[in-house]
Amino acid sequence: MSVDETGTEHAAGGTDEPGWDVDPDDESGLAVLAAVGRQIKAWRESAGLRACEFGKAIGYGEDQVYKVEGGRRIPRPEFLDGADEVLSAGGKLSAMKKDVAVARYPKKVRQLTNLEKRAVEIGLCSNHNIHGLLQTPEYARALFEMRRPSYSVDEVETALAARIARQSVFGRTPAPALSFVQEEVTLRRPIGGMTGLRQQLERLLDLSRLRHVEVQVMPTNREDHAGMGGAIEVLKFGDGTAVGRSDGALNGRPVSDPKQLRILELRYGMIRAQALSPRESLAFIEQVLGET
Repeated sequence: MSVDETGTEHAAGGTDEPGWDVDPDDESGLAVLAAVGRQIKAWRESAGLRACEFGKAIGYGEDQVYKVEGGRRIPRPEFLDGADEVLSAGGKLSAMKKDVAVARYPKKVRQLTNLEKRAVEIGLCSNHNIHGLLQTPEYARALFEMRRPSYSVDEVETALAARIARQSVFGRTPAPALSFVQEEVTLRRPIGGMTGLRQQLERLLDLSRLRHVEVQVMPTNREDHAGMGGAIEVLKFGDGTAVGRSDGALNGRPVSDPKQLRILELRYGMIRAQALSPRESLAFIEQVLGET
């Protein structure tokens, strides 16, 4: 990040680095960013700095400062750290990084992330591509870039950042029990090219070796398959409640009713029984990697 003699910010992708625009339809996110912007402006004015002076001091252009203060641009962590130091805020502005990071992600992703953070057990079946929690950044980017209608550059960056942020679930303490069932075809489809596929298979192997993670493969030659209706998700929480969703059941909507959940749990249990065991799956993924 640099600023030229005119005060214009230059990022790796141009004047406005993609992935940091505000979603105009996200009311809660807008409220957070507006509050952060007001705080930054109040600290700047209290320090007696003009926007251009403040921007130069932290390495950003005047226009970017006004956008952040007006709640129209999501401040990067470096922006908040720089502002905190220059304005002698004593950590008060840097402390907003967590709230800002959450507000950066789409509302639906935030809701899903909150559920995953609470879950003590997560079961997932994916049949078109590697599940999002297992994806490498390169694999995820390739998926977002092939969407139709096409995503803008900013939408790709925002979606990518949100997806990778969800993967913090693997490092939680205490760790939830995670189980995944992947269709064989998802291990062979070269999303992002052959190099990207190899990296993705290597990540699958790394994650499948974690003590709290089980990855199973559903071979294409299976005659019986309880998951032909589509993807399934089941999240269980410490208080005994649960949430589930399936593309092929209950109109694809999230459900928490015990009777409806039993349908999804029965189906997911049958899928796991029909798939290769975790140990067999590990060997299978290693074999596919060797062939790739």
